[in-house]
Amino acid sequence: MIFTSGVFSAFLVNDIVCLVMTPLALRMARRLRLPPIPYVVAVATASNIGSAATITGNPQNMLIGSLSRIPYLDFIVHLGPVALAGLFLNWALLHRLYLPGSVDRVPVAEALRAPGSQRARIRKKPIVVLLIVLAGFLLGVPAAMMAAIGAALLLITRTIDPRKMYDEVDWGLLVFFVGLFIIVGGAERAGLTRTLLQPVATWNLHRIPIFVPVTAVLSNVVSNVPAVMLLRTLVTAFPDPHTGWLALAMASTLAGNLTITGSVANIIVVERAAAEGVHVGFREYFRVGLPVTAATLALGTVWLWLT
Repeated sequence: MIFTSGVFSAFLVNDIVCLVMTPLALRMARRLRLPPIPYVVAVATASNIGSAATITGNPQNMLIGSLSRIPYLDFIVHLGPVALAGLFLNWALLHRLYLPGSVDRVPVAEALRAPGSQRARIRKKPIVVLLIVLAGFLLGVPAAMMAAIGAALLLITRTIDPRKMYDEVDWGLLVFFVGLFIIVGGAERAGLTRTLLQPVATWNLHRIPIFVPVTAVLSNVVSNVPAVMLLRTLVTAFPDPHTGWLALAMASTLAGNLTITGSVANIIVVERAAAEGVHVGFREYFRVGLPVTAATLALGTVWLWLT
């Protein structure tokens, strides 16, 4: 669950991965008669960590990619190792908290023999389109253009009515993000951004060990996307803006694991789980989110500081 969610989130946007993986994790846990909360939490935390690896991993990274003009491959080279090591840390901590002294093994063979578990025919077109889109990202094609091309290719079909595909779009989530940008943009034009950042402007934020915790705290106060929109005005003035942008992407993403409200991905997972009768409380999530966030942020800070 951790590595599947993490790797998919690096290339497919963590919010979308959470929409798909959460019900899958719940069905698997019920079929295998396992407690569902550890696997639901694993999806949320791993999707945040994995999304730190690429520009297309999450909305704040997309914003940073468009502002910084950092190449897609360069972004992966610097933050990919942080995400990969973070997934191992996430597994170790979740295993320690939920499975102490036991082996993380389930009777998969018996589950596969369960009724209704026959393997469905895999559609090749989405896989081919995904590979084309990923190749475009790595070759330097603008991410927005490449994503639009991939979406257009998927809509050209004779087997599925495109209107059915449009019905599956989570329009509420899109409106949520639109409203988020409108509010932050309005605050910036009204001068609130300058007022909010004035107390920390003299803290030598260009130093990675200082900038990372400030970003992490702000990301949990106002959420990660607004935090990036606020701090972007400071990063451009850093002596090394390239490292500043990478630190902003890493810290704002990994800080999202601290609480349920730390990232939209967490909210999606909790709401999807609640719709199927599984309640993940704030305290339950925080006892996992705190050590996971602290460990991954420390790892990422040391990595960027040394490299």
